[in-house]
Amino acid sequence: MFAAVPPAPPGVPAACRERLVEVDRCEWRLGEGGDPAAIAAAFTARYAADHVVSEGSVCGVAVLVSAAAGAVMAGGATGAPSPVPAVPDLVLVAFAHGPHRDRETSGSFAVGPWAPSWTGADHAKAVVSVQEAIGRGQVYVANVVGHRSAPWSGDPAGIAAAVAGVGGASWGGVLSGRDWLVASGSPECFFTVEGRTAAARPVKGTAPATEEGRAELLGSVKERAEHVMIVDLERNDLARVAVPGSVRVPELLRLHRWADLWQAESTVECELAEGADLAEVLRAMCPPGSVTGTPKLAVLDLVGGLEPVGRGPAMGAFGYVCGTSVRLGVTIRTVALDADRAHLWAGGGITWRSAPEAEVAEAEAKAAAVTAALTAGA
Repeated sequence: MFAAVPPAPPGVPAACRERLVEVDRCEWRLGEGGDPAAIAAAFTARYAADHVVSEGSVCGVAVLVSAAAGAVMAGGATGAPSPVPAVPDLVLVAFAHGPHRDRETSGSFAVGPWAPSWTGADHAKAVVSVQEAIGRGQVYVANVVGHRSAPWSGDPAGIAAAVAGVGGASWGGVLSGRDWLVASGSPECFFTVEGRTAAARPVKGTAPATEEGRAELLGSVKERAEHVMIVDLERNDLARVAVPGSVRVPELLRLHRWADLWQAESTVECELAEGADLAEVLRAMCPPGSVTGTPKLAVLDLVGGLEPVGRGPAMGAFGYVCGTSVRLGVTIRTVALDADRAHLWAGGGITWRSAPEAEVAEAEAKAAAVTAALTAGA
């Protein structure tokens, strides 16, 4: 059912997007044992040849890391079971270059109605629980994520194209397996590695994409405090694999647009220490700080008891390893399909200054942009 959907992971070189031919695959799930970071590093190392765009040559490896797999890499709690167990927790797909194929027109589809896994009142109660934990000094900021699902029918490639094509989805992409598909419309870079330079670009802070929304976001004490806390977390994460003293923040609080929302983004960079391989970087960075919070392990313990269902492939990492280049996005604004239902997650960071009703509304606004794209594309 999903095999006909063309793969297009985020981070693939533009010249290769219509030439990907799968040559190898590794799928891993919670409970199977082993270290997912080491598995990812070993698999990608087998396809680490210099990137040459010629037919039959190695292109690279698509990498999809679930939120739970990221928690395992960090040594933290994995939360409630995923509502879409068909999707593995770690997917690695190696591609070679095939002949160029014309981009196919996707068929029609239908999605809906959507059923949430919790009510707005339950979401608001979870926000209050996080604020109580902040008051106890247990956490400083924590991301709370809700889930919804809907029946779907028609062409899964159409659904994938609609999600990955949301305006501002600079880290949008698609990957599928025998009985699952993940389509991301993400605007957020998780981390990149180019040579010995690593960079994280956390997104934290949301407002309507109007001039009033821009002014509100830039002037909000709550949003700035939340954003700076996550930037500090990313600085600390990168410092674990960095040359001492090399961590820097060249850009703080830049706004960019995703769908009908402003998003605040910063850049944190470092020079990687000698010997820091992909496994070490994944262990240092996973799960993504912007969709977890700080301190990470305490947040994982906390939200695992608040969210009624797991995050599945959302709030994890999705991207591409090509030669020595690593480019991973965060799987926010992400839809997963199994045989019967489409699954969507949305949430936001909670601080002491958060208003529960506003946090519920923010999550709804993020989800609404994706559901609107699916309605418009149907």
